[in-house]
Amino acid sequence: MTRKITKELQNEAALQQCAAQFGVVGDPTRMKICWLLCKHPELSVGDVADMLGVSLSTVSHALRKLREGRVVDSRREHKMIFYKLSGTAFAHTLKERLAHL
Repeated sequence: MTRKITKELQNEAALQQCAAQFGVVGDPTRMKICWLLCKHPELSVGDVADMLGVSLSTVSHALRKLREGRVVDSRREHKMIFYKLSGTAFAHTLKERLAHL
């Protein structure tokens, strides 16, 4: 048992990715965006900015961080970019936790 745990802890890449994802959602604005994306399957930058009452720049920056952390996915439709929670295990866990708020 101890050997298995020790071996799992040696997976630095997985541990760093997990730590980075938790760090990404540690910001209140990014957490609010994740909560919104739990309630709405897909939102544009403008939708999120309107709902949170913050600037487009603030939302764009936060979504970029969330995308880099693989917490959200994006798709472009003409000039609009839409965001949704990614299909990762981390995003699934986050969605389950936020559903209880």
